[in-house]
Amino acid sequence: MTSNPANPRVFKEWIIPVGSELAGYSALIAMYGVEAPVRAPSVVANASVRGGRKHQDGWTIFDKRFMPENSLAGQLAFAFRNEQTDLLVLKRLFQKASAHDIASIVEAEPTGATARRIWFFYEWLTNERVPLPDLDQGNYVEALDSREYFTSQPVNSPRHRVRDNLLGTPSFCPMLRRSNFLSETVDHRWNEAAKELIGKIDRQVIARAASFLLLADSQATYQIEGERPPRNRLELWMRAVAQAGRRPLSIDELVRLQHIVIEEDRFIKRGLRDAGGFIGGRDWNNDPSPEHLSARHEDVADLLQGVIACGERMAKSDVDAVLQASVMAFAFVFIHPFEDGNGRLHRYMIHHVLSERGYTPTGMIFPVSSVLLKRQAEYGEELRAFTGPLLQFVEWVPTDKQNVRVINDTADLYRFGDYTEITEFLYECVVTTIEHDLPREIEYLARFDEAKGRIQSFIEMPDGMISSLINFVRQNDGVLAKKRRRREFEKMTDLEVEAAEAVVRDVFEMNVREDGPELLEEVDPPAAPGRR
Repeated sequence: MTSNPANPRVFKEWIIPVGSELAGYSALIAMYGVEAPVRAPSVVANASVRGGRKHQDGWTIFDKRFMPENSLAGQLAFAFRNEQTDLLVLKRLFQKASAHDIASIVEAEPTGATARRIWFFYEWLTNERVPLPDLDQGNYVEALDSREYFTSQPVNSPRHRVRDNLLGTPSFCPMLRRSNFLSETVDHRWNEAAKELIGKIDRQVIARAASFLLLADSQATYQIEGERPPRNRLELWMRAVAQAGRRPLSIDELVRLQHIVIEEDRFIKRGLRDAGGFIGGRDWNNDPSPEHLSARHEDVADLLQGVIACGERMAKSDVDAVLQASVMAFAFVFIHPFEDGNGRLHRYMIHHVLSERGYTPTGMIFPVSSVLLKRQAEYGEELRAFTGPLLQFVEWVPTDKQNVRVINDTADLYRFGDYTEITEFLYECVVTTIEHDLPREIEYLARFDEAKGRIQSFIEMPDGMISSLINFVRQNDGVLAKKRRRREFEKMTDLEVEAAEAVVRDVFEMNVREDGPELLEEVDPPAAPGRR
Protein backbone atom coordinates (compact mmCIF):
# COMPACT_ATOMS: atom_id res chain seq x y z
CA MET A 1 0.00 0.00 0.00
CA THR A 2 2.90 2.35 -0.52
CA SER A 3 2.57 4.94 -3.24
CA ASN A 4 3.78 4.25 -6.76
CA PRO A 5 6.10 7.12 -7.77
CA ALA A 6 5.89 6.08 -11.43
CA ASN A 7 2.19 6.90 -11.83
CA PRO A 8 0.51 7.83 -8.54
CA ARG A 9 -3.19 8.56 -8.32
CA VAL A 10 -3.90 11.91 -6.71
CA PHE A 11 -6.93 13.19 -4.85
CA LYS A 12 -6.74 16.95 -4.31
CA GLU A 13 -3.20 17.31 -2.94
CA TRP A 14 -3.08 13.78 -1.54
CA ILE A 15 -1.43 10.73 -3.15
CA ILE A 16 -3.91 7.86 -2.92
CA PRO A 17 -2.38 4.74 -1.35
CA VAL A 18 -1.74 2.03 -3.94
CA GLY A 19 -4.26 -0.80 -3.91
CA SER A 20 -7.10 1.24 -2.41
CA GLU A 21 -10.18 3.17 -3.46
CA LEU A 22 -11.59 6.46 -2.19
CA ALA A 23 -14.41 6.04 0.30
CA GLY A 24 -16.90 8.13 2.21
CA TYR A 25 -16.53 11.88 2.09
CA SER A 26 -13.44 11.70 -0.15
CA ALA A 27 -15.29 9.62 -2.72
CA LEU A 28 -18.30 11.97 -2.61
CA ILE A 29 -16.12 15.07 -2.96
CA ALA A 30 -14.52 13.53 -6.06
CA MET A 31 -17.80 12.18 -7.42
CA TYR A 32 -19.79 15.43 -7.10
CA GLY A 33 -17.01 18.01 -7.34
CA VAL A 34 -17.73 19.29 -3.84
CA GLU A 35 -15.77 22.44 -2.96
CA ALA A 36 -14.70 21.82 0.64
CA PRO A 37 -11.48 21.10 2.54
CA VAL A 38 -10.30 17.52 2.86
CA ARG A 39 -9.43 17.09 6.53
CA ALA A 40 -9.23 13.32 7.12
CA PRO A 41 -9.55 11.38 3.84
CA SER A 42 -10.48 7.70 3.82
CA VAL A 43 -9.83 4.82 1.45
CA VAL A 44 -10.74 1.15 1.49
CA ALA A 45 -7.97 -1.30 0.64
CA ASN A 46 -8.33 -4.15 -1.82
CA ALA A 47 -6.74 -6.40 0.81
CA SER A 48 -6.98 -7.12 4.50
CA VAL A 49 -5.86 -4.53 7.07
CA ARG A 50 -4.90 -5.72 10.52
CA GLY A 51 -7.34 -4.39 13.08
CA GLY A 52 -9.78 -3.30 10.40
CA ARG A 53 -8.22 0.10 9.80
CA LYS A 54 -4.95 1.97 10.09
CA HIS A 55 -3.53 5.45 9.58
CA GLN A 56 -0.84 6.06 6.98
CA ASP A 57 0.46 9.34 5.49
CA GLY A 58 -2.64 11.22 6.63
CA TRP A 59 -5.07 8.62 5.27
CA THR A 60 -7.37 6.29 7.17
CA ILE A 61 -7.15 2.96 5.37
CA PHE A 62 -10.00 0.52 5.95
CA ASP A 63 -10.04 -3.24 5.48
CA LYS A 64 -11.54 -4.56 2.23
CA ARG A 65 -14.69 -5.75 4.00
CA PHE A 66 -15.65 -2.07 4.46
CA MET A 67 -15.77 -1.46 0.68
CA PRO A 68 -19.03 0.44 -0.02
CA GLU A 69 -21.07 0.55 -3.17
CA ASN A 70 -19.73 3.43 -5.25
CA SER A 71 -22.94 5.45 -5.21
CA LEU A 72 -24.41 8.35 -3.26
CA ALA A 73 -26.22 5.92 -0.97
CA GLY A 74 -23.24 3.63 -0.47
CA GLN A 75 -20.65 6.33 0.17
CA LEU A 76 -22.96 8.37 2.41
CA ALA A 77 -23.70 5.30 4.51
CA PHE A 78 -19.94 4.64 4.82
CA ALA A 79 -19.29 8.25 5.87
CA PHE A 80 -22.07 8.29 8.47
CA ARG A 81 -20.95 5.00 9.99
CA ASN A 82 -17.17 5.37 9.89
CA GLU A 83 -16.09 9.01 9.58
CA GLN A 84 -16.33 12.19 11.61
CA THR A 85 -19.41 14.25 10.79
CA ASP A 86 -18.48 17.07 8.40
CA LEU A 87 -21.38 19.50 8.05
CA LEU A 88 -19.62 21.64 5.44
CA VAL A 89 -19.08 18.70 3.09
CA LEU A 90 -22.63 17.48 3.69
CA LYS A 91 -24.14 20.91 3.03
CA ARG A 92 -22.28 21.36 -0.23
CA LEU A 93 -22.94 17.77 -1.29
CA PHE A 94 -26.66 18.12 -0.59
CA GLN A 95 -26.74 21.28 -2.70
CA LYS A 96 -25.67 19.10 -5.64
CA ALA A 97 -27.74 16.01 -4.85
CA SER A 98 -31.54 16.18 -5.10
CA ALA A 99 -34.31 15.61 -2.59
CA HIS A 100 -35.42 12.66 -4.73
CA ASP A 101 -31.96 11.09 -4.33
CA ILE A 102 -32.40 11.25 -0.56
CA ALA A 103 -35.94 9.89 -0.82
CA SER A 104 -34.60 6.87 -2.69
CA ILE A 105 -32.06 6.19 0.08
CA VAL A 106 -34.76 6.29 2.76
CA GLU A 107 -37.28 4.25 0.75
CA ALA A 108 -34.69 1.49 0.36
CA GLU A 109 -34.35 1.25 4.16
CA PRO A 110 -37.22 3.25 5.74
CA THR A 111 -36.47 2.29 9.33
CA GLY A 112 -32.67 2.20 9.04
CA ALA A 113 -30.88 4.48 11.50
CA THR A 114 -28.31 5.67 8.95
CA ALA A 115 -30.93 6.42 6.28
CA ARG A 116 -33.01 8.44 8.76
CA ARG A 117 -29.97 10.42 9.87
CA ILE A 118 -29.10 11.20 6.22
CA TRP A 119 -32.68 12.36 5.68
CA PHE A 120 -32.64 14.50 8.83
CA PHE A 121 -29.34 16.20 7.94
CA TYR A 122 -30.47 16.87 4.37
CA GLU A 123 -33.57 18.75 5.51
CA TRP A 124 -31.79 20.40 8.44
CA LEU A 125 -28.95 21.73 6.27
CA THR A 126 -30.85 22.67 3.10
CA ASN A 127 -34.28 23.59 4.52
CA GLU A 128 -35.69 21.61 1.58
CA ARG A 129 -38.35 18.97 2.16
CA VAL A 130 -37.74 15.45 0.89
CA PRO A 131 -40.89 14.03 -0.80
CA LEU A 132 -41.61 11.51 1.96
CA PRO A 133 -44.34 11.29 4.61
CA ASP A 134 -43.42 11.61 8.28
CA LEU A 135 -42.41 8.40 9.99
CA ASP A 136 -44.95 7.08 12.46
CA GLN A 137 -42.93 4.30 14.04
CA GLY A 138 -39.41 3.26 15.00
CA ASN A 139 -37.04 4.05 17.82
CA TYR A 140 -35.40 7.45 17.94
CA VAL A 141 -31.71 7.68 17.02
CA GLU A 142 -29.22 10.44 17.86
CA ALA A 143 -28.19 12.86 15.13
CA LEU A 144 -24.69 12.74 16.64
CA ASP A 145 -23.30 9.88 18.69
CA SER A 146 -23.08 11.41 22.16
CA ARG A 147 -20.30 8.96 23.01
CA GLU A 148 -18.15 10.53 20.31
CA TYR A 149 -19.23 14.19 20.40
CA PHE A 150 -20.19 16.84 22.92
CA THR A 151 -23.89 17.36 22.31
CA SER A 152 -26.78 19.53 23.44
CA GLN A 153 -30.02 18.58 25.15
CA PRO A 154 -31.81 16.64 22.38
CA VAL A 155 -34.96 17.87 20.68
CA ASN A 156 -36.97 15.14 18.99
CA SER A 157 -37.69 15.38 15.28
CA PRO A 158 -40.78 13.12 14.92
CA ARG A 159 -40.68 13.33 11.13
CA HIS A 160 -37.33 11.50 11.00
CA ARG A 161 -37.43 9.76 14.41
CA VAL A 162 -34.11 11.48 15.10
CA ARG A 163 -32.98 13.31 18.22
CA ASP A 164 -31.49 16.64 17.24
CA ASN A 165 -28.60 16.95 19.70
CA LEU A 166 -26.41 19.27 17.64
CA LEU A 167 -24.70 22.13 19.45
CA GLY A 168 -26.05 24.82 17.15
CA THR A 169 -28.50 25.62 14.38
CA PRO A 170 -28.23 25.61 10.57
CA SER A 171 -27.02 29.23 10.85
CA PHE A 172 -23.97 28.14 12.85
CA CYS A 173 -23.08 24.72 14.19
CA PRO A 174 -19.66 23.58 15.43
CA MET A 175 -18.37 20.06 15.98
CA LEU A 176 -16.61 19.16 19.23
CA ARG A 177 -15.27 15.63 19.43
CA ARG A 178 -14.86 13.93 22.79
CA SER A 179 -11.09 13.72 22.54
CA ASN A 180 -9.31 12.15 25.48
CA PHE A 181 -7.95 15.54 26.56
CA LEU A 182 -11.28 17.39 26.40
CA SER A 183 -13.20 14.58 28.09
CA GLU A 184 -10.72 14.31 30.96
CA THR A 185 -10.36 18.08 31.38
CA VAL A 186 -14.11 18.71 31.40
CA ASP A 187 -14.61 15.91 33.95
CA HIS A 188 -11.92 17.43 36.20
CA ARG A 189 -14.13 20.50 36.87
CA TRP A 190 -11.30 22.98 37.17
CA ASN A 191 -13.70 25.79 38.02
CA GLU A 192 -14.59 24.00 41.25
CA ALA A 193 -10.88 23.79 42.11
CA ALA A 194 -10.59 27.57 41.64
CA LYS A 195 -13.60 28.26 43.83
CA GLU A 196 -12.30 25.93 46.53
CA LEU A 197 -8.96 27.77 46.54
CA ILE A 198 -10.61 31.17 46.78
CA GLY A 199 -12.92 30.01 49.57
CA LYS A 200 -9.88 29.60 51.84
CA ILE A 201 -8.48 33.10 51.24
CA ASP A 202 -9.26 36.41 52.95
CA ARG A 203 -11.77 38.46 50.96
CA GLN A 204 -9.53 41.51 50.83
CA VAL A 205 -6.71 39.45 49.32
CA ILE A 206 -9.13 38.00 46.77
CA ALA A 207 -10.36 41.47 45.82
CA ARG A 208 -6.80 42.68 45.29
CA ALA A 209 -5.93 39.53 43.34
CA ALA A 210 -8.95 40.14 41.10
CA SER A 211 -7.74 43.68 40.37
CA PHE A 212 -4.20 42.53 39.57
CA LEU A 213 -5.44 39.73 37.30
CA LEU A 214 -7.82 42.08 35.48
CA LEU A 215 -5.01 44.56 34.87
CA ALA A 216 -2.65 41.83 33.68
CA ASP A 217 -5.24 40.42 31.29
CA SER A 218 -6.17 43.84 29.90
CA GLN A 219 -2.56 44.80 29.31
CA ALA A 220 -1.89 41.44 27.65
CA THR A 221 -4.86 41.65 25.28
CA TYR A 222 -3.52 44.95 23.91
CA GLN A 223 0.05 43.66 23.78
CA ILE A 224 -1.12 40.74 21.62
CA GLU A 225 -2.32 43.36 19.14
CA GLY A 226 1.00 45.22 19.41
CA GLU A 227 -0.57 48.19 21.19
CA ARG A 228 0.15 50.09 24.40
CA PRO A 229 -2.95 52.18 25.07
CA PRO A 230 -2.93 55.21 27.38
CA ARG A 231 -3.97 54.56 30.96
CA ASN A 232 -7.46 56.07 30.61
CA ARG A 233 -8.26 53.86 27.62
CA LEU A 234 -6.93 50.78 29.41
CA GLU A 235 -9.02 51.58 32.48
CA LEU A 236 -12.13 51.97 30.30
CA TRP A 237 -11.52 48.52 28.83
CA MET A 238 -10.89 47.07 32.30
CA ARG A 239 -14.27 48.36 33.45
CA ALA A 240 -15.91 46.68 30.47
CA VAL A 241 -14.19 43.34 31.14
CA ALA A 242 -15.03 43.56 34.85
CA GLN A 243 -18.71 43.64 33.84
CA ALA A 244 -18.41 40.67 31.44
CA GLY A 245 -21.37 38.35 31.67
CA ARG A 246 -23.75 40.90 33.18
CA ARG A 247 -25.36 42.01 29.91
CA PRO A 248 -26.81 39.53 27.40
CA LEU A 249 -24.62 39.07 24.34
CA SER A 250 -26.07 40.58 21.18
CA ILE A 251 -24.87 42.34 18.07
CA ASP A 252 -25.75 45.68 19.68
CA GLU A 253 -23.67 44.76 22.75
CA LEU A 254 -20.71 43.77 20.58
CA VAL A 255 -20.92 47.08 18.73
CA ARG A 256 -21.02 48.92 22.08
CA LEU A 257 -17.88 47.09 23.18
CA GLN A 258 -16.13 47.89 19.92
CA HIS A 259 -16.76 51.59 20.60
CA ILE A 260 -14.76 51.12 23.80
CA VAL A 261 -11.92 49.44 21.93
CA ILE A 262 -11.85 51.97 19.08
CA GLU A 263 -11.39 55.40 20.60
CA GLU A 264 -12.30 57.43 17.52
CA ASP A 265 -13.71 56.81 14.07
CA ARG A 266 -11.75 59.23 11.87
CA PHE A 267 -9.80 56.44 10.19
CA ILE A 268 -11.60 53.27 11.31
CA LYS A 269 -15.30 52.61 10.81
CA ARG A 270 -17.02 51.55 13.99
CA GLY A 271 -19.82 48.99 13.84
CA LEU A 272 -20.24 45.99 11.56
CA ARG A 273 -18.16 46.04 8.40
CA ASP A 274 -19.73 47.31 5.17
CA ALA A 275 -16.81 46.05 3.05
CA GLY A 276 -14.48 43.07 2.81
CA GLY A 277 -11.77 42.26 5.28
CA PHE A 278 -8.61 40.21 5.50
CA ILE A 279 -5.60 39.43 7.66
CA GLY A 280 -2.18 39.32 6.04
CA GLY A 281 0.34 41.45 4.23
CA ARG A 282 0.54 43.32 0.97
CA ASP A 283 2.47 42.77 -2.24
CA TRP A 284 4.81 45.18 -4.03
CA ASN A 285 1.78 46.96 -5.52
CA ASN A 286 0.16 47.37 -2.07
CA ASP A 287 -2.56 44.89 -3.04
CA PRO A 288 -3.74 42.43 -0.37
CA SER A 289 -1.87 39.19 0.26
CA PRO A 290 -4.29 37.46 2.64
CA GLU A 291 -3.57 34.76 5.19
CA HIS A 292 -7.22 34.84 6.21
CA LEU A 293 -10.27 36.27 4.47
CA SER A 294 -13.11 37.54 6.63
CA ALA A 295 -16.70 36.56 6.03
CA ARG A 296 -18.50 38.67 3.44
CA HIS A 297 -19.97 41.71 5.10
CA GLU A 298 -23.41 40.76 3.72
CA ASP A 299 -23.26 37.55 5.81
CA VAL A 300 -21.86 38.96 9.05
CA ALA A 301 -25.12 39.75 10.88
CA ASP A 302 -26.67 36.35 10.13
CA LEU A 303 -23.48 34.53 11.13
CA LEU A 304 -23.21 36.44 14.41
CA GLN A 305 -26.84 35.68 15.23
CA GLY A 306 -26.06 32.02 14.57
CA VAL A 307 -23.08 32.10 16.93
CA ILE A 308 -25.17 33.75 19.65
CA ALA A 309 -27.99 31.21 19.17
CA CYS A 310 -25.46 28.38 19.37
CA GLY A 311 -24.14 29.78 22.64
CA GLU A 312 -27.63 29.99 24.06
CA ARG A 313 -28.33 26.36 23.14
CA MET A 314 -25.05 25.19 24.65
CA ALA A 315 -25.75 27.13 27.85
CA LYS A 316 -29.30 25.78 28.19
CA SER A 317 -27.93 22.27 27.65
CA ASP A 318 -25.29 22.85 30.36
CA VAL A 319 -22.46 22.09 27.94
CA ASP A 320 -19.13 22.86 29.63
CA ALA A 321 -18.59 26.63 29.78
CA VAL A 322 -15.05 26.58 28.37
CA LEU A 323 -16.27 24.60 25.35
CA GLN A 324 -18.96 27.22 24.78
CA ALA A 325 -16.52 30.10 25.26
CA SER A 326 -14.06 28.58 22.80
CA VAL A 327 -16.63 27.97 20.07
CA MET A 328 -18.17 31.43 20.33
CA ALA A 329 -14.93 33.38 20.69
CA PHE A 330 -13.07 31.64 17.86
CA ALA A 331 -16.08 31.69 15.54
CA PHE A 332 -16.33 35.43 16.17
CA VAL A 333 -12.70 36.09 15.26
CA PHE A 334 -12.92 33.91 12.14
CA ILE A 335 -15.97 35.87 10.95
CA HIS A 336 -14.08 39.10 11.76
CA PRO A 337 -17.20 41.28 11.86
CA PHE A 338 -15.49 44.61 12.52
CA GLU A 339 -12.91 46.65 10.68
CA ASP A 340 -10.79 46.71 13.85
CA GLY A 341 -11.00 45.46 17.41
CA ASN A 342 -11.88 41.85 16.55
CA GLY A 343 -9.00 40.26 18.48
CA ARG A 344 -9.72 42.06 21.73
CA LEU A 345 -13.46 41.38 21.49
CA HIS A 346 -12.70 37.74 20.70
CA ARG A 347 -10.83 37.47 24.00
CA TYR A 348 -13.55 39.47 25.77
CA MET A 349 -16.09 36.85 24.69
CA ILE A 350 -14.12 34.20 26.56
CA HIS A 351 -14.49 36.23 29.76
CA HIS A 352 -18.14 36.93 28.99
CA VAL A 353 -19.13 33.28 28.66
CA LEU A 354 -17.09 32.09 31.64
CA SER A 355 -18.58 34.83 33.82
CA GLU A 356 -22.13 34.44 32.54
CA ARG A 357 -22.03 30.69 33.13
CA GLY A 358 -20.57 31.12 36.63
CA TYR A 359 -17.39 29.29 35.72
CA THR A 360 -15.17 32.03 37.11
CA PRO A 361 -15.50 33.03 40.77
CA THR A 362 -17.75 36.05 41.34
CA GLY A 363 -15.94 39.33 40.72
CA MET A 364 -12.90 37.69 39.15
CA ILE A 365 -11.61 36.78 35.70
CA PHE A 366 -9.02 34.21 34.72
CA PRO A 367 -6.18 36.08 32.93
CA VAL A 368 -6.43 34.00 29.76
CA SER A 369 -4.97 36.80 27.63
CA SER A 370 -1.79 36.71 29.72
CA VAL A 371 -1.33 33.02 28.89
CA LEU A 372 -2.17 33.63 25.22
CA LEU A 373 0.48 36.36 25.15
CA LYS A 374 3.09 33.94 26.51
CA ARG A 375 2.02 31.37 23.91
CA GLN A 376 1.44 33.88 21.13
CA ALA A 377 3.28 31.92 18.43
CA GLU A 378 1.26 28.79 19.18
CA TYR A 379 -1.90 30.91 19.39
CA GLY A 380 -1.29 32.16 15.86
CA GLU A 381 -0.55 28.65 14.60
CA GLU A 382 -3.84 27.37 15.99
CA LEU A 383 -5.76 30.16 14.25
CA ARG A 384 -4.02 29.52 10.94
CA ALA A 385 -4.51 25.75 11.21
CA PHE A 386 -8.27 26.33 11.32
CA THR A 387 -8.59 29.04 8.67
CA GLY A 388 -5.76 28.09 6.30
CA PRO A 389 -7.58 25.18 4.60
CA LEU A 390 -10.56 27.46 3.86
CA LEU A 391 -8.57 30.08 1.95
CA GLN A 392 -8.53 28.19 -1.36
CA PHE A 393 -12.33 28.11 -1.41
CA VAL A 394 -12.72 31.88 -1.24
CA GLU A 395 -12.68 33.73 -4.56
CA TRP A 396 -11.75 37.38 -4.24
CA VAL A 397 -10.49 40.38 -6.16
CA PRO A 398 -8.61 43.46 -4.90
CA THR A 399 -10.54 46.71 -4.72
CA ASP A 400 -9.37 50.18 -5.67
CA LYS A 401 -9.02 50.89 -1.94
CA GLN A 402 -6.47 48.07 -1.51
CA ASN A 403 -9.08 45.93 0.21
CA VAL A 404 -10.66 42.63 -0.89
CA ARG A 405 -14.05 41.82 -2.38
CA VAL A 406 -15.23 38.22 -2.10
CA ILE A 407 -17.14 37.16 -5.21
CA ASN A 408 -18.46 33.70 -4.24
CA ASP A 409 -20.77 32.41 -1.52
CA THR A 410 -18.58 31.68 1.49
CA ALA A 411 -20.98 31.82 4.44
CA ASP A 412 -20.91 28.06 5.03
CA LEU A 413 -17.14 28.16 5.49
CA TYR A 414 -17.78 30.09 8.71
CA ARG A 415 -20.97 28.24 9.73
CA PHE A 416 -19.48 24.78 10.10
CA GLY A 417 -16.20 23.51 11.41
CA ASP A 418 -14.47 21.15 13.82
CA TYR A 419 -13.42 23.19 16.87
CA THR A 420 -11.88 20.28 18.78
CA GLU A 421 -8.18 21.06 18.45
CA ILE A 422 -8.44 24.81 18.91
CA THR A 423 -10.64 24.23 21.97
CA GLU A 424 -8.03 21.89 23.43
CA PHE A 425 -5.53 24.76 23.11
CA LEU A 426 -7.81 27.27 24.85
CA TYR A 427 -8.67 24.81 27.62
CA GLU A 428 -4.95 24.33 28.28
CA CYS A 429 -4.67 28.10 28.70
CA VAL A 430 -7.65 28.25 31.06
CA VAL A 431 -6.24 25.41 33.17
CA THR A 432 -2.90 27.24 33.35
CA THR A 433 -4.62 30.31 34.80
CA ILE A 434 -6.41 28.19 37.40
CA GLU A 435 -3.55 25.89 38.30
CA HIS A 436 -0.69 28.41 38.22
CA ASP A 437 -1.59 32.09 37.70
CA LEU A 438 -4.39 32.36 40.26
CA PRO A 439 -2.62 30.60 43.19
CA ARG A 440 0.65 32.36 42.32
CA GLU A 441 -1.02 35.77 42.47
CA ILE A 442 -2.74 34.93 45.76
CA GLU A 443 0.52 33.63 47.23
CA TYR A 444 2.36 36.76 46.08
CA LEU A 445 -0.19 39.04 47.73
CA ALA A 446 -0.07 37.05 50.95
CA ARG A 447 3.73 37.33 51.03
CA PHE A 448 3.53 41.02 50.16
CA ASP A 449 1.16 41.64 53.06
CA GLU A 450 3.46 39.72 55.39
CA ALA A 451 6.49 41.77 54.30
CA LYS A 452 4.52 44.96 54.66
CA GLY A 453 3.39 44.10 58.17
CA ARG A 454 6.85 43.15 59.32
CA ILE A 455 8.39 46.37 57.98
CA GLN A 456 5.60 48.42 59.59
CA SER A 457 6.55 46.85 62.93
CA PHE A 458 9.82 48.78 63.04
CA ILE A 459 9.24 51.90 60.93
CA GLU A 460 6.33 54.27 60.44
CA MET A 461 5.85 54.92 56.74
CA PRO A 462 2.83 55.50 54.42
CA ASP A 463 1.39 52.33 52.86
CA GLY A 464 2.26 53.43 49.35
CA MET A 465 5.85 54.14 50.32
CA ILE A 466 6.27 50.74 51.97
CA SER A 467 4.79 49.06 48.88
CA SER A 468 7.28 50.90 46.68
CA LEU A 469 10.13 49.94 49.00
CA ILE A 470 9.20 46.25 48.79
CA ASN A 471 8.86 46.39 45.00
CA PHE A 472 12.20 48.18 44.53
CA VAL A 473 14.03 45.66 46.73
CA ARG A 474 12.45 42.71 44.89
CA GLN A 475 13.23 44.20 41.48
CA ASN A 476 16.88 44.74 42.43
CA ASP A 477 17.64 41.19 43.60
CA GLY A 478 17.05 41.77 47.29
CA VAL A 479 18.78 45.10 47.85
CA LEU A 480 17.62 48.69 47.57
CA ALA A 481 19.38 50.42 44.68
CA LYS A 482 21.55 53.37 45.67
CA LYS A 483 19.70 55.79 43.42
CA ARG A 484 16.38 54.78 45.05
CA ARG A 485 17.91 55.21 48.48
CA ARG A 486 19.06 58.72 47.58
CA ARG A 487 15.77 59.76 45.99
CA GLU A 488 12.78 58.16 47.71
CA PHE A 489 14.25 56.79 50.95
CA GLU A 490 17.00 59.21 51.98
CA LYS A 491 15.45 59.60 55.46
CA MET A 492 15.83 55.89 56.28
CA THR A 493 18.83 54.88 58.37
CA ASP A 494 21.26 52.23 57.13
CA LEU A 495 20.00 49.85 59.78
CA GLU A 496 16.39 50.35 58.71
CA VAL A 497 17.27 49.75 55.06
CA GLU A 498 19.19 46.60 55.89
CA ALA A 499 16.34 45.31 58.05
CA ALA A 500 13.75 46.02 55.32
CA GLU A 501 15.94 44.30 52.70
CA ALA A 502 16.27 41.29 54.98
CA VAL A 503 12.51 41.08 55.47
CA VAL A 504 11.87 41.14 51.71
CA ARG A 505 14.52 38.51 51.05
CA ASP A 506 13.15 36.28 53.77
CA VAL A 507 9.48 36.59 52.86
CA PHE A 508 10.01 36.17 49.12
CA GLU A 509 12.75 33.55 49.60
CA MET A 510 15.32 35.52 47.65
CA ASN A 511 19.07 34.98 47.60
CA VAL A 512 21.12 38.08 48.32
CA ARG A 513 23.17 39.41 45.44
CA GLU A 514 26.88 38.67 45.64
CA ASP A 515 27.72 42.37 45.76
CA GLY A 516 24.91 43.11 48.22
CA PRO A 517 24.95 43.35 52.02
CA GLU A 518 25.26 40.35 54.28
CA LEU A 519 21.95 38.87 55.35
CA LEU A 520 21.20 40.01 58.89
CA GLU A 521 21.26 37.26 61.48
CA GLU A 522 17.96 38.51 62.87
CA VAL A 523 15.49 39.34 60.08
CA ASP A 524 12.94 40.74 62.49
CA PRO A 525 15.13 42.12 65.35
CA PRO A 526 13.61 42.35 68.84
CA ALA A 527 14.59 46.00 69.14
CA ALA A 528 13.49 47.24 65.74
CA PRO A 529 15.39 50.29 64.51
CA GLY A 530 13.50 53.54 64.77
CA ARG A 531 10.92 52.13 67.22
CA ARG A 532 12.86 52.29 70.56
